[in-house]
Amino acid sequence: MADDGGRQSSSGGNKPGYSKDRDEAIHKRLKEGTLKLYELEKELSPLDAIRIRREFIEYETGTKLENLGIFSIDIDRVVKRNCENMIGTVQVPVGIAGPLMVNGEYAHGSYYLPLATTEGALVASVNRGCSAITQAGGAEVRILKEGMTRAPVFAARSIAHAKQTVDWVSGHLDDLRAAADSTTSHGKLIDIMPFIAGTSVFFRINFDTKDAMGMNMVTIASAKVAEIIAQGTGARLVALSGNMCTDKKPAAINGILGRGRSVVAGIALSHDLISQVFKTDAPTLFDVNYRKNLIGSARAGAMGFNAHAANVVAAMFIACGQDAAHAIDGSTCLTTVDPTPTGVYVSVTLPSLPVGTVGGGTSIDTQQECLKLLGVAGGGTPPGTNAKKLAEIIACGVLAGELSLLGALAAQHLAHAHQKLGRG
Repeated sequence: MADDGGRQSSSGGNKPGYSKDRDEAIHKRLKEGTLKLYELEKELSPLDAIRIRREFIEYETGTKLENLGIFSIDIDRVVKRNCENMIGTVQVPVGIAGPLMVNGEYAHGSYYLPLATTEGALVASVNRGCSAITQAGGAEVRILKEGMTRAPVFAARSIAHAKQTVDWVSGHLDDLRAAADSTTSHGKLIDIMPFIAGTSVFFRINFDTKDAMGMNMVTIASAKVAEIIAQGTGARLVALSGNMCTDKKPAAINGILGRGRSVVAGIALSHDLISQVFKTDAPTLFDVNYRKNLIGSARAGAMGFNAHAANVVAAMFIACGQDAAHAIDGSTCLTTVDPTPTGVYVSVTLPSLPVGTVGGGTSIDTQQECLKLLGVAGGGTPPGTNAKKLAEIIACGVLAGELSLLGALAAQHLAHAHQKLGRG
């Protein structure tokens, strides 16, 4: 169905699929509790289920939700793979920053960055950073390592049993690798790293997930591995995730060992370019980064040493169908500014960037368009190259954002920029 603007709508009325008598009967069953909200798709098309569910919530809460019911995405797959009890969509504005010149191993060329955000001044700030990077000849960027992790926790009978469990796993790595690889046609088990805390035994299992971010893949494979470990050692599996993974929480282990894609990007800026674009100088840029990003972050006990890296990660994640909760990983970024004879060399190190170009939200129509904009939609050739390319582009976007904010702080322009662009 489409409204006058060409958008899909589930607002009902006299449109195809709408039946007043049927809808009233379903509302009555929902009210009585003989039909559950999550069961609507069993009796209705996805579009009608979304509409009736939203109408019921409107009635129950006394809140009109008409704008939630206007959307352009094809929801048939979404209701099966991405969202339960769907009542509509929330629209997030998407701005574009660029062009951004990237000199990576997988991303090489000029890119426009889609940024989904409601924060005024963010897109303008990243755009300025993109301009500086492009004028300087493009950002260098490299993937340092990759691997998605899941870390089950086992209970041992004693510390001696805990050590025996670790030794058993070490001696059966080939068997465990074969069992894990049998659960997926794409993923490959890379290694298993053990950790003992008293009688608790953790195994941080690391996988190559190719172009997928891979959490579902590694969870299923880790379940198979954990089952074999429990059978072989007598250690009791307590939880498939023991928080040593570490998933969707700030954790030093991700910053040290990496998770997802570990990426580093950098750019050399001349004195003239710093003055022209950022209205400041190299020593001031260095001083702001040193006292804010390094000393300030250390004094605060932060796990990330950057200006606002998660801002850019979150905006690109939402636009490109990534798991938005993994934006927390972007906050572990380390931003450095090195003085050079000709200016400064600025770099960002992102040790944990869980991204993928297949699976999850990447197939939703609007997000798929953003991935196509970057030339990374779907699986790469060879497998894994598209996800690495996306990681390189995001890292360079973070670099652009860091440059611009450091420049604004150095020039004492931050408050003015937010006054001009960030006020509603």
